[in-house]
Amino acid sequence: MSYIVIILAVLVLLNSYPLLVSQNLVFRSKQAGMNSSVKLIESSLTGLAQLTEENVGQALSDLRETGVSRILITDTDGRILYDTRETGNARGLYVFYTEVAQALSGNDAFFCRYDSEAFISRCAQPVVYRNQIVGAVYAYEYDTEQAELLKSFQKNLAAISVLVGVVVLVLSLLLSRLFTRQISDLLQAIRSVREGAYSRRANVHGTDEIAQIAAEFNSLTDRLQTTENARRRFVSDASHELKTPLAGIRLLTDSILQTDEMDADTVREFVTDIGQEAQRLSRITEDLLRLTRLDSDAVEQPAAVAVKPVLERVVRMLSMVAREKEVSLSWEADEKAAVLTTEDDIHQILYNLMENGIKYSTHMGFVHTAVTVEDQAVVIRVEDNGIGIPDEDMEHIFDRFYRVDKMRSRQVGGTGLGLSIVRDTVVRRGGTVSVAHRPSGSGTVFTVRLPLAEGGDPS
Repeated sequence: MSYIVIILAVLVLLNSYPLLVSQNLVFRSKQAGMNSSVKLIESSLTGLAQLTEENVGQALSDLRETGVSRILITDTDGRILYDTRETGNARGLYVFYTEVAQALSGNDAFFCRYDSEAFISRCAQPVVYRNQIVGAVYAYEYDTEQAELLKSFQKNLAAISVLVGVVVLVLSLLLSRLFTRQISDLLQAIRSVREGAYSRRANVHGTDEIAQIAAEFNSLTDRLQTTENARRRFVSDASHELKTPLAGIRLLTDSILQTDEMDADTVREFVTDIGQEAQRLSRITEDLLRLTRLDSDAVEQPAAVAVKPVLERVVRMLSMVAREKEVSLSWEADEKAAVLTTEDDIHQILYNLMENGIKYSTHMGFVHTAVTVEDQAVVIRVEDNGIGIPDEDMEHIFDRFYRVDKMRSRQVGGTGLGLSIVRDTVVRRGGTVSVAHRPSGSGTVFTVRLPLAEGGDPS
């Protein structure tokens, strides 16, 4: 509605302002021309001490074409002494025009108006002899030529306005239908996505703002679809991971309860298995809770943390596990290595990477951890000579619940979440993590880069 009002206002302005300007220009032109003509006549009479019909006629006998329709000369009483109109000559009569009265009072007078048929102009000036007013000169003009030009200009403006109005109306209808269709498609897509159909896309083409909004909407739905797929896969994997130890516990308890004659050693074995499955459930639950905290940004405020003391503590905790598998643990750490994070984050990163290396190391293997400072970054490298990771699994190794060998992973007690926790923790602290084959021999190398905490007080 406002758009139509603006167009109408523009069209009204187009049909009025140029005409008003043109009329004012004609008025000024008429005033200048008639003042010049009247001044010329008045200068021919300035030498006469008294105006009479005879001396006025004699003074103006050689007067050429002045460009005005009629000229009157009056004395001080307003009696007409000279009149250029041949038919209906008013010589000898008295004139009561306002312009003549103003001229006899000593003032110049001019009036002009347009009545759609002609420009009607009147001009009068006093005739002065030795500072005395002896009469007045009055000029009248009825100009139809200028009026016709102005009428033609007005018609052209009206035609242009009609043409512009029709074009604007047609374009408005076309654009309105186009925009309405685009907005309708976008709204339908939004409603579908609101109902959960994340695969729905807005079918809007072009480069205008609506098309850009539609492109952003499609990009958003792509991310929503990806997130929804990841959520469903995560829920499915989590349910499966939790169901397996629960099924084992139920099977073992049912076996104990349904068997009347079970010796103490067998019961002890079943109870031990139940305890191991419960520990596995506990590990899965703890990892899920930590991932939930990471996803919700519920993390502690960072501080400058020295890596070496945390690494020493992790080595002490994992030394027993390493001895049981006969895996050699070694480490080295730069004293200056400090990162802006929390001790718990560093502990999780080191523990998960080193434990992963121990689990998948071969008999008499090794796990070596090195912490260095390189280019304003703390670099943590965990290297092992274990079974390694196939090339096709490298890009998925940090995905949640992803395992290279699921049966083997369950046998070593993995939850499939440790590397995901490492990746999410590192990324949230502004770092990167990568995995690669060892340059020589079997095994893998995990590399973590975290920004160096400068000027901090490592704790």
